[in-house]
Amino acid sequence: MYFLRKTCEMLAVVFRPVKDNAQFFFFMYVTAITVSFLELPRPDSEVYPGLWLELFVDLYVLTSVIMLFPRAMRCYIRILISMLVYLVSIADVFCWEKFRSTLNPSMLLLVGETDSREAGEFLSTYLAPELLWSGVGVILLIALVHLILSFRLPFVKWFSLKEKLVCRLLCHYLKQSAPIGGFIVLGFLVWGIIDSVGNKCEMVQMFRMKTVGEVEHELTTKDCAQFYLPVYRLAFSVFSNRLASQQIGLLIEANRDLSVDSCSFRSPNIVLIIGESFGKHHSQQYGYFMPTTPRQMERQKTGLLVPFGDVVSPWNLTSFVFKNVFSLHVVGQKGEWCDYPLFPALFRKAGYHVSFVTNQFLPKAREAVYDFSGGFFLNNPELSAAMFDTRNDRLHRFDRGLIDDYDNKLEKENKARNLIIFHLMGQHVAYHQRYPKNRQHFKAEDYKERRPELNAERRATLAEYDNAVLYNDSIVDQIIRRFENKNAVVIYMPDHGEECYEGRRGFICRNHSAGINYDLARYEFEIPFWVYCSPEYVRQNPDLFKQIVASRNKRFMTDALPHMLLYLAGVATKAYHAEYNILSTRYNEHRERKLKNTTNYDALRHG
Repeated sequence: MYFLRKTCEMLAVVFRPVKDNAQFFFFMYVTAITVSFLELPRPDSEVYPGLWLELFVDLYVLTSVIMLFPRAMRCYIRILISMLVYLVSIADVFCWEKFRSTLNPSMLLLVGETDSREAGEFLSTYLAPELLWSGVGVILLIALVHLILSFRLPFVKWFSLKEKLVCRLLCHYLKQSAPIGGFIVLGFLVWGIIDSVGNKCEMVQMFRMKTVGEVEHELTTKDCAQFYLPVYRLAFSVFSNRLASQQIGLLIEANRDLSVDSCSFRSPNIVLIIGESFGKHHSQQYGYFMPTTPRQMERQKTGLLVPFGDVVSPWNLTSFVFKNVFSLHVVGQKGEWCDYPLFPALFRKAGYHVSFVTNQFLPKAREAVYDFSGGFFLNNPELSAAMFDTRNDRLHRFDRGLIDDYDNKLEKENKARNLIIFHLMGQHVAYHQRYPKNRQHFKAEDYKERRPELNAERRATLAEYDNAVLYNDSIVDQIIRRFENKNAVVIYMPDHGEECYEGRRGFICRNHSAGINYDLARYEFEIPFWVYCSPEYVRQNPDLFKQIVASRNKRFMTDALPHMLLYLAGVATKAYHAEYNILSTRYNEHRERKLKNTTNYDALRHG
């Protein structure tokens, strides 16, 4: 009997946090569940599988902490926590209703950069009565019912627990059956802890990251943390912005100290086209069996477009590539990318007019952490002003819109010497969204003979990818057309490669595993890279053109691209290093090309 009595007492203690905070526990649980269902992207979507049990464990821990405070304080603590949860949940659902995105680092960044006038305009635009009939209204209703029950407001006296026999009986039952309740709670706790411990470990690991890039890379792993509650998403957003601000501070300091000794402007118009998700193995220029780059092939036949045969990207993530390509830092140097100047800022300092035309990195509310990670330094007001004279201000469904932006606005801003950076959406998944329907050329049946091992669905996806490559070919050609009659040099490089059922690998997009084998390296890191020189450019810079042609078979990694660009412009600065410039006679072709800063690509290839 003694053992049974002690067990019942222990179970009653286990049950007490739920019993003494029953109303708070119930409404917090209902609010979280409601938010999860309100934010399902499609009717057939499912909520986070661990939601029910992990939420129970989280709320139990929270109510247990509340129990540590004196009884007189608990009510006020519950009020404060409830207010926070409802406000954050309303903000989260509001973002979902208006932008189809939950709270994220980009939204928090935009809020931080919004002045009072912009905030007023935003509120007057979006805070409308219709919100009451949306998911926001549902959360407000839950909060209102919670308020009524908590304070027993006079106008709902009939709802008082003391005047409700059923409620009195229920309270009496809970007191009498605390051991049973404790047993049930203990069962859910054990089950929930087993089910959620993995996610909690991943969340702790996420908050131990030291850079935004590390956070982004962690999110590419299979079992990455699920921030399934609005308050968790808010905490993650605050954390990500804090990491970004640290790197922003270093970048601002590095770019304030940059200096240019002189500039010859020997290339008065330099155009850099940065593509997206384009592996060289789907380029006709590099031997692909489908005619995916016919326009580039035609220009190559003239001798003015010079393809480079041995080029790799340092990363297979866009944001990492942008940090490495925009910074004068190269893999292997001491310090981090944010400790070095950004090449567009050097060009502006030298006297170039710099334009940035992007179809990805504009500040916007509905933005994944990957775009935030790649774009936070480009969109910082101080750094953007240091790097760019002109920028486009909207995104487009297709890359043709960037050309229209340039034609209609940005070209008029050009000066005598210009650096123009086009950043395309290219072949980013989903592939069928990267080209207009009337530009579909390849079909699934076209691959039956060359790829018989693929089923019809996979051949259709392969056709979509190649159609995106073909459309990209037309966009790149249109950009060249705008400079072929000027004294201009055009450089094309995608950020990284892409897999589309290569060999027997059986998947699309990219594999972000820590380990890199040769198949992964060749399909996801080997990229097309070429330099086009206009006839006038060749006439005025015959020696430079010869150097470009002579360098086409050298080994190269695109983290060193800024040094090549500075050389083409004739910018003399201490930030330039000839050993990283592929056109220089002092170029170090044997520098280790470390993929993801860890794996020697050439050792993989020749190993």
